[in-house]
Amino acid sequence: MKVEIFTLCDAATADSGGKLNILGSFDRIHASSTPVTHPLCALAIKLRFERLEEGQKRIRISFMDSDGTAVMPTLDAGTQVAFPPSEHSVTACLVLQIQQMTLPNFGEYSIDLGVDGRHEASIPLFVRSAADPAQSN
Repeated sequence: MKVEIFTLCDAATADSGGKLNILGSFDRIHASSTPVTHPLCALAIKLRFERLEEGQKRIRISFMDSDGTAVMPTLDAGTQVAFPPSEHSVTACLVLQIQQMTLPNFGEYSIDLGVDGRHEASIPLFVRSAADPAQSN
């Protein structure tokens, strides 16, 4: 299994034909004070599987602060990986809509992806003070 896309973005959709549409991928938020509430965003994921990996897959997504404390409930989901007869690899596209994401402090957060009990990828989210010009890039 290979993680082809794992990103936090403004919006995303996935259709039954395997197309993943992503708008506004980002990894930082600037705010004037904490807690920071982001009204709406999405997590877009595209995974590629080889034929020998066919079957039911368990997906786990966790969102942690730099101390390892969860800032959102862990999401557990499943997807069925099935192959047409002529294909040697297929993709699974997943979109998680996140409403009213609240981040308690400035700092670095981690969004972690697990598949079948194995850690497969992590992406950072940096929450910075808009008043600090040294952290505005």
